[in-house]
Amino acid sequence: MAVGIVEVLLGMGTILLLLYYFMIMGFDFWEKRGIPGPRPIPLFGNFKDVILAKMHQADYLKSIYENYPKEPAVGVFMWNRPVLVVKDLDMIKDVLIKSFSDFSDRGIFVIHEDIDPLSKHLVFLEPKRWKPLRKKLTPAFSSGKLREMFYLINECATHYDQYMQTIVDKKEPVDCRDLAAKFTTDVIGVCAFGLNMNALLNEESEFRKMGRLIFADSWHNRARRLTRLLPHWSARFLKPIARDEKIIDFFVTTLRETMEYRKKNNVRKHDIVDVLMDIKENPEQFNDEEITELFLTAQAFVFFIAGFDTTSNAMSHAMYELALNPDIQEKLRQEVNATYSENNGKFSYDSVRNMKYLDKVFKETLRKYPPAFTLSRKSMNNHSFSGTKITIPKGTSLMIPTYAIHHDPSYYPDPDKFDPERFDEGNANNRIHMTFLPFGDGPRNCIGERFANNQFKVGIAMTVRKFKLAVCERTCKNYVKHARLSTLSPTDGLYLKFKSI
Repeated sequence: MAVGIVEVLLGMGTILLLLYYFMIMGFDFWEKRGIPGPRPIPLFGNFKDVILAKMHQADYLKSIYENYPKEPAVGVFMWNRPVLVVKDLDMIKDVLIKSFSDFSDRGIFVIHEDIDPLSKHLVFLEPKRWKPLRKKLTPAFSSGKLREMFYLINECATHYDQYMQTIVDKKEPVDCRDLAAKFTTDVIGVCAFGLNMNALLNEESEFRKMGRLIFADSWHNRARRLTRLLPHWSARFLKPIARDEKIIDFFVTTLRETMEYRKKNNVRKHDIVDVLMDIKENPEQFNDEEITELFLTAQAFVFFIAGFDTTSNAMSHAMYELALNPDIQEKLRQEVNATYSENNGKFSYDSVRNMKYLDKVFKETLRKYPPAFTLSRKSMNNHSFSGTKITIPKGTSLMIPTYAIHHDPSYYPDPDKFDPERFDEGNANNRIHMTFLPFGDGPRNCIGERFANNQFKVGIAMTVRKFKLAVCERTCKNYVKHARLSTLSPTDGLYLKFKSI
């Protein structure tokens, strides 16, 4: 019997109603728990402008933070997934430190190993695999190891200084992001992997090409980031776009060849590659995890992208602010030159650590442009926050809006002003705990924080010692965040002029 038009329309209507119900299912989650928040919309939840790249996530969470000034936390939805935006500092301390066992999972991102195999790394791994891996990798970033490898950072800085002179001679505007990324690519290569990346001297450096691909504003990268927020049944439809075989093959092959060479020639450099080789030889501590090439490569991969991108982003923003604030630049230059002279024309591990004003510039840069502009966690158990009426069930996602906290005028007066003096010793002693979180806090803070500290300070010190940073016609006057990038970057780039002193 033929199906009539009425039956077809009824069937389509039923399907649409079921789809609509699925999209709004659970939208009463926060209302049931008495937690306020903006009204979500079907399909997007509360993140429509972020998903459609009309607003950077840091700015969106800042608006949530500011629109609910008296609330300790705000309930929002990413698609139809409930997410608690935690504002209260005691609650944040509870999540990151006091009740860490209840929030040891990063939470927001989902690892789909068949789609994005390089995502199963230290940053995203669930607690079962994260804990033994963190314990194994931590010694590679000890104070002793950082001191041992400092001469390598100095060598890269010498090459950087030479390259800078060629840039200055051209008398053209320079994109600070690209300049800093070349330096940090060389540093992370030689310090972490014992490889000469040659990103400064060779424009065709394969590692620099890979860095550009990984962070490019491309459909591939947008799809890759999107899959980490979707359940597998829907994420797999994006696999043809999200999975980049070129990047995977490059890092797998590079790590394999490096490990084979070291094993054959009995080479030990006490860096990340050596740690990964030890893990490969002694996999029993990882329970049921199969230690594959992809698993090991994922760990090398995350240190590569974090080592050059996080620090290069901070360096480029520091250069930008120093150009906009020549008085701060000159004060920093005086300290750098005095330190350089006192140490017989070189920088040492201790002399860099002892430059107090440079440390203030470093911290103020991270305050204004935090690399981790949002911290994410997921509850491993049902949890009630003391001093509040807020109780969340197991599996609830949380976001800590670092960028918003760093720009809260009650903690940092005139927050848009670049003022290193916020971090003098007196102010530091009076700073409220949990109001400065550029690398997170607690057991799951950034493992490479001290390494990034050294990279940044040597790079900036070498820059201001011999070169004056100045604004030019291409310097962005109105800093608008690039909504399609996963880092804090302006849409117009960070272009400056450099002049020899």
